[in-house]
Amino acid sequence: NAEYMGTLVLCIHLLRAMPLRLDVKKRLSARSDRVKSVDIHPTEPWVLAALYSGNIFIWDHNTQALVKSFEVTPLPVRTAKFITRKQWVICGADDMNIRIYNYNTMEKVKAFEAHSDYIRSLAVHPTLPFVLSSSDDMTIKLWDWDKGWTNTHVYEGHSHYVMMVVFNPKDSNTFASASLDRTVKVWGLTGGTAPHFTLEGHERGVNCLDYFSGGEKPYLVSGADDKTVKIWDYQTKQCVQTLEGHTNNVSAVMFHPDLPVILSGSEDGTVRIWHSNTYRLETTLNYGMERLWHISCLKGTNNVALGYDEGTIVIKIGNDEPVASMSAGKIIWAKHSEIQTGNLNLTPKEGVTDGERLPLATKDMGSCEIFPQNLKHNSNGRVFAVCGDGEYIIYTAQALRNKSFGPALEFAWATEGGDYATRESTSKVKVFKDFKEHKSFKPSFAAEGIFGGELLSVRSDSFVCFYDWDECRVIRRIDIAPKSVEWSSDGEFVMIASDDTFYILRYHREAVTAALESGKPLGEDGIEEAFELQYEISDKVITSLWVDDCFVYTNSFNKLNYSVGGETFTVAHLDRPLYLLGYIPAENRLYL
Repeated sequence: NAEYMGTLVLCIHLLRAMPLRLDVKKRLSARSDRVKSVDIHPTEPWVLAALYSGNIFIWDHNTQALVKSFEVTPLPVRTAKFITRKQWVICGADDMNIRIYNYNTMEKVKAFEAHSDYIRSLAVHPTLPFVLSSSDDMTIKLWDWDKGWTNTHVYEGHSHYVMMVVFNPKDSNTFASASLDRTVKVWGLTGGTAPHFTLEGHERGVNCLDYFSGGEKPYLVSGADDKTVKIWDYQTKQCVQTLEGHTNNVSAVMFHPDLPVILSGSEDGTVRIWHSNTYRLETTLNYGMERLWHISCLKGTNNVALGYDEGTIVIKIGNDEPVASMSAGKIIWAKHSEIQTGNLNLTPKEGVTDGERLPLATKDMGSCEIFPQNLKHNSNGRVFAVCGDGEYIIYTAQALRNKSFGPALEFAWATEGGDYATRESTSKVKVFKDFKEHKSFKPSFAAEGIFGGELLSVRSDSFVCFYDWDECRVIRRIDIAPKSVEWSSDGEFVMIASDDTFYILRYHREAVTAALESGKPLGEDGIEEAFELQYEISDKVITSLWVDDCFVYTNSFNKLNYSVGGETFTVAHLDRPLYLLGYIPAENRLYL
């Protein structure tokens, strides 16, 4: 009925407003003169910075070192880009020249006068030998490096400085420009040099823009001196949303290529991260480096480069660990909001050696209604849960049918059956049986996380409490603040990992059963006989699983180790970070 429908819509709306909870970590902080432009190298750990002082710097964001520098001109260099298929850096400056350098040999490849005023922006075509340049002379020019950097087209139509130009990643025959004439214009590489159409709505000059590269939405984002960020549908030519909050000119905007966020930067010194579906402000970053001038992201990585008055920052948004789960050789993973699957049992393995990369036939299952940040099968592998955007959804593993959903910051399965728990807030944990709420309880402390397994565990910032699934009674409090908790499949052992140490404990099920059946009141620390420490090892666990009574894990040194009886052995030295997926007993093989 109408009343019920109204309630349903309200519930979904409230859930959608929950935050993304993306981690943000600083990778590089490099002081320099004012940085007008940044770019991230796709294969090297490099960030390129174009400086107002006339130099170009290349920083290594792993080592924090200045790797290369080019003295370009005494005047400001406002834009610079990598052209990695040629091992080039291209830059444009206030002396109206474009210069190209080989970043391996440091030699200047080419220099030529390109415009009759300052060069504001460069865009490199993703496949063809083309570069677009935009300038204060109000023109955009197309250059072909295979024809000796011939200027093949001049695009005219703006009535003020052209601040930025970008190719459309979904159709690289089209591009868009932002101008201080308050407009965004969309153009075609061929078929005339006039704009296809103009997007009007900003009240002051437009400084920056970017195309949405993921999914189907035909969207552009722009930022302007009216302190707003606007999202445009370039098919309907309408503004679909205006984001307000910056207190000075918006100088940089970007749709993140992999995460559902929009980044905007301003002369107010802040970077704002907005949810690209709900347009909710997720977080505001301020690194105290004065005005921000440029933002750069790279598809396939979580790194974001920021250019400021006082230097360059590289941050990592989100987690590198894949959102994936394996059950009996069948793998399900999330690629953005798309759910995909593959079956290792159908993958030929004759002659495959340890450490070899396996080709996996993938199948699209469909789109998830939320952005998954965790994904996990239940014990029998028939269903799996995704959690993200402040809610959870349980799907069937075969056909992606929605079995249940609800609010959750975190989700955890019990070892056996279909029992599961959700953490809705620091003060509310719920337990479900057969997809129906069974118990809801408020821990006597701020619940910062939950873990599943033989017992439900809830952590604070200084200890962890284990509860039974049926009555949610405190079985045992242990004074370790865990990063992860991993139970063996038979429930006899549990691993508790802190920042730099992990502990293996034996669980005494019979002692717990006897204590509960005695009817004696349980203290706030629970049952002393519940656990017995077997051993502890100083190592940082990244991902882990149990194979019988053998604990297998990857560590921060990219080693695949196993631990049994208090001794640790290395299975393999990994050449890059890899994450444990599962174990197939019939093959006696681990998969990462």
